[in-house]
Amino acid sequence: MVQDTVSRTIPVRDIPRDHKISPDVLNYVSRNSASYYQFVPIGQTDGVLEVGMLDPNNLEARDALQFIASKLGLPYKIFQISQVSFDNVLQSYEGLTTQVSKALSDLDVEIKTEAEEVATVKKAPIIIEEAKIIEEAPVTKIVAVILQHATSGNASDIHIEPVGDKVKVRFRVDGALYTSLFLPGSVHDAVVARIKILTNMKLDERRKPQDGRFSARIEDRKIDFRVSTLPTYFGEKVVIRILDPEKTLLTLPSLGLNESNLNLLRAAAKRPYGLILVTGPTGSGKTTTLYAFLGKVSNPGIKVVTIEDPIEYHLDGIVQTQVSKDYTFAEGLRSTLRQDPDVIMVGEIRDAEVASTAVNASLTGHLVFSTLHTNDAAGTFPRLIDMGVNADILGAALTVAMAQRLVRRLCEFCRVATPMSADEIKTMEPLLRHIPHPEGIPANRDSMWIAKGCEKCGGIGYKGRIGVVEVILMDKAIEETVRRTSSEREIWKASKPQQIRRMAQDGAIKVLQGVTSLDELGRVVDLHDEVMLETLSE
Repeated sequence: MVQDTVSRTIPVRDIPRDHKISPDVLNYVSRNSASYYQFVPIGQTDGVLEVGMLDPNNLEARDALQFIASKLGLPYKIFQISQVSFDNVLQSYEGLTTQVSKALSDLDVEIKTEAEEVATVKKAPIIIEEAKIIEEAPVTKIVAVILQHATSGNASDIHIEPVGDKVKVRFRVDGALYTSLFLPGSVHDAVVARIKILTNMKLDERRKPQDGRFSARIEDRKIDFRVSTLPTYFGEKVVIRILDPEKTLLTLPSLGLNESNLNLLRAAAKRPYGLILVTGPTGSGKTTTLYAFLGKVSNPGIKVVTIEDPIEYHLDGIVQTQVSKDYTFAEGLRSTLRQDPDVIMVGEIRDAEVASTAVNASLTGHLVFSTLHTNDAAGTFPRLIDMGVNADILGAALTVAMAQRLVRRLCEFCRVATPMSADEIKTMEPLLRHIPHPEGIPANRDSMWIAKGCEKCGGIGYKGRIGVVEVILMDKAIEETVRRTSSEREIWKASKPQQIRRMAQDGAIKVLQGVTSLDELGRVVDLHDEVMLETLSE
């Protein structure tokens, strides 16, 4: 009778083998407790811990679950799961922390053994000792496991940071950093040295920043890693950028552009010559946008050449070159112009020489794509002038300036609609008051969507990213303004007839549509920028 009652009231949950459960959720119940009591954490929704049990009638297991939940201060919900699902979740425990812990244990044993063997031998120079330690299997495995889990978890960067007596390892996923594990401080030097060996950096140089790169095969794919070290108070910090050349390329429509901007950019890309610039800070998706442009213009009838640092995606039918210490952007661009190209992509305009050459290339019949570091689209013009580009020829060379940021997408499975507070309405109102191209704006402007977290998004509330953009087209009014002044305020005034939707406005619409949250938009765009608000109201 009890079994019949339970089977009718306890919902059933199936956990596929390839389903990934967030490490934060798994940490609520240890693997030993899960194995002994036959229950596992399977998710967290709206602050409620979801637990899968093989036998919901097991009173000992339910008492243990009640004890664990009371210590955590979390309500819980029980689901009936099969033995197969239970085993699949147990496999999830064999993740980053478990593998690294085993490697650390192995390393501890080997270091003790090594210490016993050399107790009576004079200590060798530090560089020899260091090189020997880092080639030991446990340290090699620690680094390999970190790289593997970061790659499989779609991280874009790995941060290895010494903090006191520990080493914090964080992964950047969809633009946000998450702490993945802590290592004992005793292995910091060995881990850093292992990475230095992979990148051919100097092992004995710890007081100056170094840069390097290496490649590795992970899950049958060749992944490129760009590494940077930085001396800090507690030791060297390492940041590793993950570059997967086989990732699926995005198209222009998938970048989050509204129809007006999409049509404008498509028209600019069809022109036989001109300079198209994508601006924004590091990590704002500029290079991805350039690749989307190349995918639009590439065809067998034209020659496309890129100069990149480094090559992030491999493109069929396109000549791609990579800069190095002996091959700069300026040298690459000059050499490319002698290769009879139709379209040129320059990874970044970093200095006056590259800026001047790119402008001249666009004036001599080439379509040039590149990136620049500015805060907004109007900032492109004074930035190029500061680099020495003549304001009189800028109007003839530059076709389009596009600024962008990336915001995280709300998880469509757990996002929740909520009324806006008075402060939130006050923030949104000036952005939406005179917004151009109002297509797609929900009729109700007093509510928005917020992140909650579920098993689909690993309890984060966000999954994936999308762009918020603004685009300025070079026209006669902009050209005359740039010749007269490099003031961004004046440039925005001159662009008024173009009815440009600013980044903050583009993001505000996506907030109302439930694509992202207002908190997330405010994280990457200054929603209270005085110059922006003034030019919107003029």
